[in-house]
Amino acid sequence: MHTNNQNRLFMASCTSLLLTAMTFAIRARLETVFGPTGIGLTLEQIGYAFMPAFWGFTLAMILGGPLVDYIGLKKGMWAAFILHAAGICLTLFAYDFSSLFLATVLMGLGNGMVEAVCNPMVASMYPEHKTKMLNRFHLWWPVGIVTGAFIGMIFMDLLGSSWQFMVASLFVPLLIYGYLFYGQNFPETELAKLGISQKQSLNNLITPLYIFVATCMLLSATTELGTTQRIESLLRDTGVNALLVLAFINGVMIIGRALAGEISKNISTCGMLLFSSIFSFAGLQLLSVSSGILIFLSAGIFAIGITFFWPTTLAYISENIPESGAFGLSLIGGLGMFSVSLVLPLMGQLLDNTSGNDVIKTMSILPFILIFLYGFLFIKRG
Repeated sequence: MHTNNQNRLFMASCTSLLLTAMTFAIRARLETVFGPTGIGLTLEQIGYAFMPAFWGFTLAMILGGPLVDYIGLKKGMWAAFILHAAGICLTLFAYDFSSLFLATVLMGLGNGMVEAVCNPMVASMYPEHKTKMLNRFHLWWPVGIVTGAFIGMIFMDLLGSSWQFMVASLFVPLLIYGYLFYGQNFPETELAKLGISQKQSLNNLITPLYIFVATCMLLSATTELGTTQRIESLLRDTGVNALLVLAFINGVMIIGRALAGEISKNISTCGMLLFSSIFSFAGLQLLSVSSGILIFLSAGIFAIGITFFWPTTLAYISENIPESGAFGLSLIGGLGMFSVSLVLPLMGQLLDNTSGNDVIKTMSILPFILIFLYGFLFIKRG
């Protein structure tokens, strides 16, 4: 593939992920708009209304993976664009539980298609640097979270504008990535390059290694996204601006993912995942007992932990089971999002009845389990 075309496709992919992440940050702010102090939904209802952001993501990734191997990356990307556009429009007109739920379904499907297309595309374009480039691609996730958080702060806090202006800002990255993708030649998926059939690819999804890593993804995705998605409610009693903490966490993640290429030269992908588990556990434990400025220190340790979870898990699958194809990467990510969709309402139920600190401490059980799982894998495979 021509280098200029490759660079443009990579930048377009990054912009689409930027939009995807912005929806998560802005949705976190919508929790106060539609919650008990706003429209009047309970925190548990908010959890159910936000569930489609994760199971819709999951559905699009699981169905989008084999679909992308069949129809190609280009058509899959334009499906993401259409779903994103429709989701933004419906969110602008949401006014109750049902309308918010429907809007979140479309946004979740659009976000899932971005991952279903872009992860295998990046892996295909950079076969010799998968860990480095998948981390660089996913660097734009925290960039999007920070961008969305600051957009929410500017429109809602500083300008006192309607929340619809905050949501409408999503049209900017949508139009940019649409323009960058327009008229470009897309690469073949790895499955097409290897000449492997869909049936052969599916057989690689039932290997012990794939199942083991998929199980770990259920826990690591919930540790990262469950915590950050409910950050406002988790830190409600601390007196600290939750969006500033969210921006700080993602600022640390930006730096970490930018350095992932150098880190991967000195430590294996499995070692990076074990490292992430240890820091995530320590960060959540500290966050559950911190207050004031110490919350930022605890959040920083937690951020170091979750930085490499998602992209390095994908890189591990792509490096060790490339025959699983786009579906293999999509299924791993889809399972991660599905686990978060199940946990969000449970977190809401806990938050309705107990303190944010207690919920954070409960969440720390997940990376604690991962320490043992990735420790075992590291000892067995290095």
